[in-house]
Amino acid sequence: MVLNDNEWSIDRNVGAIAKYFHALQTSSAYDHIHEKAAEFVEKIAGKSLRSIGKKIEVSAKNLIIPNVLFEKFGLRYYGPIDGHNIDVLVKTFEFLKEHENPVVLHIITEKGRGYEPAKANPMKFHGLGPYKTETGETPVGATPTYSQIYGKKLSEFARNDQKIVAITAAMPSGTGLSAFREAVPDRYYDVGIAEEHAALFSCGQAVQGFKPFLTIYSTFFQRAYDMAIHDMGIQKLPVRLCMDRAGLSGDDGPTHHGLFDIGYLRHIPNWVLMQPKDEDEFVDMLWTMANYSDGPSAIRYPRGPGTGAVPKETPELLSIGEAEVVAEGSDVALFGLGNFFELAQTVQRKLQEQGHSVALINPRWIKPMDLDCIKNFASQCQVICTLEDHVLHNGFGCAVIEYLNEVEIKTPVERIGWPDEFIEHGRINLLREKHGLTVDRCVAKITRHLAG
Repeated sequence: MVLNDNEWSIDRNVGAIAKYFHALQTSSAYDHIHEKAAEFVEKIAGKSLRSIGKKIEVSAKNLIIPNVLFEKFGLRYYGPIDGHNIDVLVKTFEFLKEHENPVVLHIITEKGRGYEPAKANPMKFHGLGPYKTETGETPVGATPTYSQIYGKKLSEFARNDQKIVAITAAMPSGTGLSAFREAVPDRYYDVGIAEEHAALFSCGQAVQGFKPFLTIYSTFFQRAYDMAIHDMGIQKLPVRLCMDRAGLSGDDGPTHHGLFDIGYLRHIPNWVLMQPKDEDEFVDMLWTMANYSDGPSAIRYPRGPGTGAVPKETPELLSIGEAEVVAEGSDVALFGLGNFFELAQTVQRKLQEQGHSVALINPRWIKPMDLDCIKNFASQCQVICTLEDHVLHNGFGCAVIEYLNEVEIKTPVERIGWPDEFIEHGRINLLREKHGLTVDRCVAKITRHLAG
């Protein structure tokens, strides 16, 4: 086992294990074993390599000091050594592969090594878009992202509500909670890469009367699924789950696309699940969550900016389970969920140009859905179309079909969403085109149900 230790995940590492590894690197005991380390290098690599001198000696020091933590698990520990010294690494691997028992090699590397802008700002360069190679500068977006708005607004809420706390799992920068950490440091918790613990810790906060905002990427909350059922759902604990990167996450690739959260949350009793159409409604939903204490609630929102809708000075409390009917219509009803509401607007315009009467609905609520709204439009329109940034299996469109089946309404439902496969990385517009999440595809699916 190779432990590549650069003291970072996305942000700087936190917690007892991180402190323990740091202590291994900085222990004063290292200063007394230079000769022993050099003898070890000579043993595995020969006198010619030892002649390189002090550099190798320092790289390999403490290779033979036993380490209590790993030894307790039956693992023989070697290290730490310089992970950038190729000669020492190769010779060490040659030595270690002869062992009959499990071993751990602890190597120290430097995040961003070889590129000064990345060394100076390793958090920024963990993952980013285009930048100037000479300086590392990135263009500043004119429109704030959902994550930035989240950090700013939650900080404002927390200043006026001493019960609000924020929890993240090693992603303060990615989720926007860096702003909260600066504004309200005594109510900010980073538990490291341990989503299960973050979820259960949030439950403990809720039991004690706090208002925990559990902030995790959609794709990574899957790790805490047990807590969503047994701890939050069954006990109706008012944990506020904020799922960043919901929907396609573009260049982050299949491990980071948040395309499954509707499916893994909507069937759990006692949960409230929502998605805003823009930034203004996003803040309204956060405010509504802050004032909802009857059980767990979740909000899903995409990476990056939205439509640019500036949030109101004073957020609005929303009526849970009530959709927003933006436009009435009698031929087609478009239910554009979240960031796909923009797509629904474009589809509406194209259908209207063809002479059709088109209703446009912002569903807002995935659970509980506005059943009356769905029933009314299904009863008066020739076809319903749902649009969602989620896989079609067990998504919002499926929920609509299930309900219409229960009430025996046979109006056809066309769905726009992602197929039953892991979507590759790439530009969002290109991936939507490739997989048929387009205006033309939507119009074609709808018009085949329309008379005349």
